[in-house]
Parts: sequence; C-alpha cells; structure tokens
Amino acid sequence: MSVQLQAQKLDKSWRDIVSKSDSIWLTSEEAKTIAENVLLYQREIGGWPKNIQMQQTLSASEKQELQALKSSTKDVTTDNGATTQEMLFLSKMYRQNPDERYKEAFLKGVDYILAAQYDNGGWPQFYPLKEGYYSHITYNDNSMVNILNLLKALIDNTDYYSIQPSREQLKKAELAFHKGIDCILKTQYIQNGVLTAWCAQHDVVTLMPAKARAYELPSLSGSESAGIVDLLMRIENPSQDVINSVNAAVKWFEKVKINGLREEKIYNEEGKRVDKIMVADENAPAIWARFMELDDNTPFFSDRDGIKKSSIAEIGLERRNGYAWYGTWPQKVLDDYVEWRAKHIKSLSKKAKDHYYVVVAKDGSGDYENIQDAINNSKAFPYERITIFIKNGIYKEKVKVHEWNTNISLIGESKEKTIITYDDYFNKIGLGRNSTFYTYTLLVEANDFIAKNLTIENSSGQVGQAVALSVFSDRVAIINCNLLGHQDTLYASGIGKQFYKDCYIEGTTDFIFGSATAYFENCEIHSKMNSYVTAASTPKDTLFGYVFKNCKLTADENVNKVYLGRPWRIYAQTVFINCEMGSHILSEGWHNWSKPEAEQTSFCAEFENTGDGFQPKKRVSWSHQLKSSEAKKYTLKNILGEHKKSSNKEWYESL
Repeated sequence: MSVQLQAQKLDKSWRDIVSKSDSIWLTSEEAKTIAENVLLYQREIGGWPKNIQMQQTLSASEKQELQALKSSTKDVTTDNGATTQEMLFLSKMYRQNPDERYKEAFLKGVDYILAAQYDNGGWPQFYPLKEGYYSHITYNDNSMVNILNLLKALIDNTDYYSIQPSREQLKKAELAFHKGIDCILKTQYIQNGVLTAWCAQHDVVTLMPAKARAYELPSLSGSESAGIVDLLMRIENPSQDVINSVNAAVKWFEKVKINGLREEKIYNEEGKRVDKIMVADENAPAIWARFMELDDNTPFFSDRDGIKKSSIAEIGLERRNGYAWYGTWPQKVLDDYVEWRAKHIKSLSKKAKDHYYVVVAKDGSGDYENIQDAINNSKAFPYERITIFIKNGIYKEKVKVHEWNTNISLIGESKEKTIITYDDYFNKIGLGRNSTFYTYTLLVEANDFIAKNLTIENSSGQVGQAVALSVFSDRVAIINCNLLGHQDTLYASGIGKQFYKDCYIEGTTDFIFGSATAYFENCEIHSKMNSYVTAASTPKDTLFGYVFKNCKLTADENVNKVYLGRPWRIYAQTVFINCEMGSHILSEGWHNWSKPEAEQTSFCAEFENTGDGFQPKKRVSWSHQLKSSEAKKYTLKNILGEHKKSSNKEWYESL
C-alpha cells in the first residue's frame, strides 16, 4: 500500500501534494514523514524557504544540515507559495493527526506573516528584508494574495484551517488583513485619471509600479491583477472603495483582453518543447498579456537584457519558452463578476431615481462616467438644486452648462485630483477672429451655478488664446478651484454677477478678462510670464467690474514685469483692495492698451495693498488710490447682493 501511495503522491510536485491530499493519505506514514520534513525546513523565525520539494527523502546528513540552519533567516519567504503552502499542509495533517508540533509550527507561521507586514499594509517578497527588488510590495505569483487569503480564512473562522489562532493573534490578523486591503486599494494604478490594475510589485515608499528582474519591468499585470480582484470579490461586506476598485479592474480586463490569438507550443521529434508561437485563431478564447504599458496598456515582452519588445517572437528561446507571457487569468474573475455585481451594486436605474444628486466617476462606479452626460440628463430649470458629485479622476472633455441647466452644482471630490481638462486653442478652432470664445474647457451659460473643489484646465500650452473657464451667467460661484491655463484662462463675462473664492488662477496674458461684475476673495493670482493680469470690458454705467479683495499676486521665477491690467474696452473697471502684490508687479501698475481715451473712461484703482509690487506713488497718473470713504462701498453685499436695502438672505450666503 505504501509503495502504491508513493506512486500516487510522490511523483507529483509539492504544490500538487498540498492542494490535492486526501484525508486517508494524510494518516499514512508517508504523509507523516513528509510532515517531519516540513517541520525540519521551518526556520525559528516561523517561515520557510521556497522551491523545496518537501516530499523528497532526506538523508541523515541533510537533516543535520537543516537542523543547523534553524536559526538562520536567510531565504525565508512567501514567494512561490512558500510558507503559506507549508502552513496549509500542516493544518491538513493536524486535522487527521492532532500532533501539537503541527499546531505550534502553524502558529509560528502566523506570527512570521504578521511580523513581515509593512506599516503601509504590504508584504515584501522576503522577510527579513533582502536587498534589491525583494523588498518591494510583492503581488508577484500571488505572494501577498496568498497571505491575505490565509488571514481571511482565519478571521472568518471558515474551518478551512484546522488550527485556530489565539484571540490576540486573531485581532492582529484582522488588523493586518484590513491594512493589506487598504494597501491594495492605494496601489491600484491610475491611468489618465482612471483606476486600472496592479503591477507585479510596487515600491514600498511611493507605492508606484516597480521593476523586479530584468524582464519584469514596471507594467500592468494581467496575471497578478486577477488574483487581487478575486480576493476583493470575496470580501463579504465590501466598502464602496472596494466596490469601485473591482468595477474599475473588471472594466480594465474587458478593455485589454485579446481576441483571435492563440498560443501554440512547438515540439521536436522526441516530444520536447522547442518553441512557442502566437497564431491567429478567431475561435480562440480571450487571453491577456502578462505585462502591459502603464500609459496605454500595450503588451510588451523582455529578455534578460531588459529591452522591451513588441512580440514574443523577438525575444530569445530561453525566456520565450520559460515564462507565461499570455494567459486566461482574468476569465474566472469576469465569469464571477456578474453574480458579484448583482449582489453588491445597485442598478443604475435605481441610482438615477435621485434626480437631484448624481455621481460622476471615471471607473464606472457612479451614475455617469462623463460630466457632460450628467448635465445633459439633468432636469431643465429645476425648482431644487441639482448636485453633480464628481469623483477623483482626469475628465478630458469639453463641458457646457446650458442656459436651461440652472441650479446646478459641480462638486469635485478634491481640488487636486478632480480635473476637467481640454486642449482647444485659437488656431485649432479656426473659426475666424472670434475663435477664442470657442476654446473653453468649461462653459457656463446657466444662472445659479456653483463649482467647488475642481481643477479646470486648458492644457494646450503657450499657443495663443485658450480659455479654461467661460462664465456668461448670473449668480455664479466658483469656490476652492484651480483655474489653469496660459493666455485668456478665465473669461468672466456677461452682465451677471460672479463670485470667485479661495481659488488659484494662473495664466500669462489677460488671463482674467471679460465684462462681468466679479468679486475675487482670498484668491491666488499667478502670472507665468511678463504680461497683463486683467483685461476687463466692463459695460458703460455698470457700478462694478472686477474687484479683488484679500488676494495674493504671485509669479513664476524670472517673471518681473507684469501689469495689473489694461482696458479691453474703454469703460473697464478693475480694483484691488487689501491684496499682497509680489515684486513682479510693475511700479506703474496699469497699461492703457494704446487707448489714450481709456485713461479718461476706465477706472483702475487700489486700496491699502501690500508687498513689493504695491508702489502707489509710482502708479500711472490716471489710476486711483481710493480713500477710506470710497473703499467702503466695495463690500460683498454691495457688489454682488440683490437685497442691498434689506436683511433678506443673499444668493451667495449659503455657498
């Protein structure tokens, strides 16, 4: 019987024996002999070295050598299934043979795993740490996923493992598991503002994809990412972040799958594999590349020289045949996703029932993936305010808030990471002399509009007129936003009233221009070259144009000749009050745009500014330094209010 079992078991690999051992065999002397080997290979620190065929018979001298290595920590790892495999085998043995040594070794393994975890939640390939790529957070060959699966089974009390840790150990295991999941979420790669997948290893400090062996370059992995998502999908009560992560990864798997291609192995007359080629086959199941470019998901392949190639045919036979460059790894995830989604994701139709609060998310976890779609599906002229919450991401789209889309708020998840960007500019539009007005990234034509916590950018660069934000309407508030561009960044125009608060506005020439009555409070106004900050076109007989209060005027290094403004139209009004002006502001302050008549009709004024750029005695003669009595009228209520003679609540007071 023993010989027969040996033929059944010992011709298999150690991995095979661990995963497929049956209960009858586990009571055999053969299994107990293997268990003795497992105990002998375990180091005092609690872990095991990798790639050991534990079932191989050990000589007396080999056993002595292993005993002498007990105190060594060299090569102790969780790579290639090491440690977690041995722990699983000992657990199976303990269920059939309650030998306390098996239990003790298993629990030492738990302690080893807990000790090896980084503070950020990840695990290295080797612990104690080994120099080189071995210290990266390691998803390679499912190393970290194997650990988390083990911890999950223990804290869920699934009975998968026959050995139950102490209460104290379980508390530590639960904390370690949650930290590990948090690390997974933080390392999911963001490509052009969209969550995608993971690399086989990530830098322990930056959490970014990192290089391992010469042919394992920073990339998105079709293999390791599948194991990660499978783990996330087995969390019983997933957080919204976990749900978002799974949705995004599944969407990425669908995007990058390869159809119509099949791997074919070539064998010689002796039956030895000598080559591997990819052949076209329209009936082949979908496959995925092991490594894909971080910026555009293009598959690539490398030899031991670390040089990227576009196909496996371009690399040497040794690496071509000795590595899994393609596989079907994510297919099980996609198969399981349908049921998982039904369980954890509310249908879009249910979400859309709340017409007054919708979510935009690039990863598909919201009601819409594009901002414009959310606006276009909003009620026209609603009686209540509609909030469109925009999750972090880079939204490359040209957005228009139509005149009938009143009472809309665009609220970003964070100013730094919720980015609306586009790259139109004057010559690109090519519609004649008025092309500037078509270059906007975000255009607001509706009254009672609010934007908060956004970056609004025209990314075209120094190519002439290129607007980031155009506003033509009334009662508009832009709060805690970055407005980024070069020439003509902000077109604050129309006959309405606009409020800009706690914003960063940058540009080169006339980067705040237009006809609106606009109040800028606590904003940073940043010049990127020697030119002009404002170009107002205030209509005749309008009480106020542009008013900057408690703002800070800054500039790039080497920028030292900037005018506060010039009149785009001759009745321009621009006033700076209690602002801090950097040395880049010219002493004369203002320019007449070669319009002598504008010196009589425009109103360019200041009051109690500070900084090296505030030189009131050197200002051009036709500008004004306000008296205290004159400055008193420049209040928020007086400029933007609609109930100046009553105590009724103003439109901007509930922002």
